[in-house]
Amino acid sequence: MFVTSESHEGGSDVGGTSVEQALEAALTGRPLSNSDGYALMAAPPYALHEMCAVARRLRLRCKGSTVTYSRKVFIPLTTLCRDSCGYCTFVKSPGDVGARTLNPDEVLDIARAGEKAGCKEALFSLGERPELRHELARAHLRSLGYTTMLEYLREMCALVLRETTLVPHVNPGTLTSAEIFALRPVSPSMGMMLENVSTRLTEPGGAHYGCPDKDPNLRLNTLRMAGELCVPFTTGILIGIGETRAERVDSLLALRRIHSDYGHIQEVIVQNFRAKEGTRMEGCYEPDVDEMIRTLAVARLLLGGEMNIQTPPNLTPLEYGRYLTAGINDWGGISPVTPDHINPEAAWPKIRELKVVSASEGYTLRERLSVYPRYLRDPEHWLETSFRESLPSRVDNHGLVGEPEMVI
Repeated sequence: MFVTSESHEGGSDVGGTSVEQALEAALTGRPLSNSDGYALMAAPPYALHEMCAVARRLRLRCKGSTVTYSRKVFIPLTTLCRDSCGYCTFVKSPGDVGARTLNPDEVLDIARAGEKAGCKEALFSLGERPELRHELARAHLRSLGYTTMLEYLREMCALVLRETTLVPHVNPGTLTSAEIFALRPVSPSMGMMLENVSTRLTEPGGAHYGCPDKDPNLRLNTLRMAGELCVPFTTGILIGIGETRAERVDSLLALRRIHSDYGHIQEVIVQNFRAKEGTRMEGCYEPDVDEMIRTLAVARLLLGGEMNIQTPPNLTPLEYGRYLTAGINDWGGISPVTPDHINPEAAWPKIRELKVVSASEGYTLRERLSVYPRYLRDPEHWLETSFRESLPSRVDNHGLVGEPEMVI
């Protein structure tokens, strides 16, 4: 049931568009069409090398030879959620040992450990609106003096800002305009994976069945509202969850359209599905490295050289260096303190290893903040007043953190 069906597969010419024409258009800077994207995503294996070569040219033209990462500490505020995605092990049901909400002392302990290890970012991850489904979540909130998890999230971000040098970055899922506005003073950047625009995935048997917050329209609306409020935003797609290749193209182009309106999407993540024991999708096919490289190259070609494109190295621990050949320029958050709570089976690479792997492909590894350099260069537009001086003061003329001592 969760097997990816590959539409538009088997030829290099789809709807009158050839791979060669699409690559030529990408090099000239012309925005590629849906047909271009379908042709590239369906290109035969022998065309992949040329697709990657053009993707790298676009990347080098705009990003140079630097590849970035963010040194973060991962704060899993609550493992309760009202959604039940078919691949998730982060979320726990009431009654499970791991079903809990961190108290303020626990939040601060994690944050201080990250600060001590040289982290700059406090990444808050949490289940979406768990109080709407679970009495346990409501009980947790009552004991802490709050009504909603988003209210509590805001206060914990404020606590981290008061007590540490870390800068919060929140991943709370779908949000209203009022909720984004409330979080903006305590979290200068925010994130939410689009995953995919296909509504098929919300139907019975789909990866997002029983997940009201995974309605693609709700997620696209969140992205638009973040743009209206000028919030630097992280999003992306998850591949291998039952989508077709064409639907990956549709998803990337939906992100491009929204970004063209507001300019606020600071990075697009392309993340590979990992099958996890105990989930509905535990026996499903995982995208291999070649499938990831194909999708990454198409993402670069569709989104252009200026977009920051990221893929997590810990999900392909032995071969992630190959992703640099497809035009990515960021490795995402790496923690010297906390595991990847979303993918706990996949340990982060050591930063010194990441540096060596990046150098082997001709790239220099540099640390960034949770807010990308472009947005730090225009703080009046993109940052709340409280961050307009403090964040730009932490970076060099390139908008990056000064060379740190490699502690992990």
